[in-house]
Amino acid sequence: MGNVMSEPVQNSPVHEFTAEPLQWSPYLKPVRLEEATPEQLDAMKVTPSNKKVSEYVLTLAHDPESLAVRSPLFNAIMYGRDGLSRAERELGAVGASIVNRCVYCASVHAAQFNRLTERTDVIARIFADGPAAELEEHQQAIFDFAVKLSETPPAVTREDAAALRDCGLSALEMADLVLSAAIFGWANRLMHTLGEPLRPPAKPVA
Repeated sequence: MGNVMSEPVQNSPVHEFTAEPLQWSPYLKPVRLEEATPEQLDAMKVTPSNKKVSEYVLTLAHDPESLAVRSPLFNAIMYGRDGLSRAERELGAVGASIVNRCVYCASVHAAQFNRLTERTDVIARIFADGPAAELEEHQQAIFDFAVKLSETPPAVTREDAAALRDCGLSALEMADLVLSAAIFGWANRLMHTLGEPLRPPAKPVA
């Protein structure tokens, strides 16, 4: 029998980093929107999307008190107007997600970084080489800091902060980087324990 190339199985768990869109499938049954309590509905209103509530948010809605705090905090850290650029915050998120092996978070925020920077080579190097990836100086300092903060927070030193300062980051921008990497220590663990990334179904051929 000749060699046969097998296609990736749709809706199968994904264990390798990718910037391609993935689905997230919860282990825990999500809250049904039509059965949500007033407290749950109120907590879900502060999520970024106003068109559809994701499976992830519906799952987090089991704890509406935490969700009501989590969503505005996440948005303030990742979408704040001042300080670190959006792309650099996304790079910090990717660094944390690489360390924590959160394939879904890495996929989402790698795609955002690619879109914002209009380049794919940075993420390609990170996915190929992981925490040891060699990048341009400015990106290297940001990525290395996010990785080190995610691996062993107490190991971060004044010298690490100085490397960021030498690359032109202000105190506010450094604080934004700390926050963007740190919140993904939380987000990655929620994603890991509450569900898994899946390959989305193939689109039907017209």
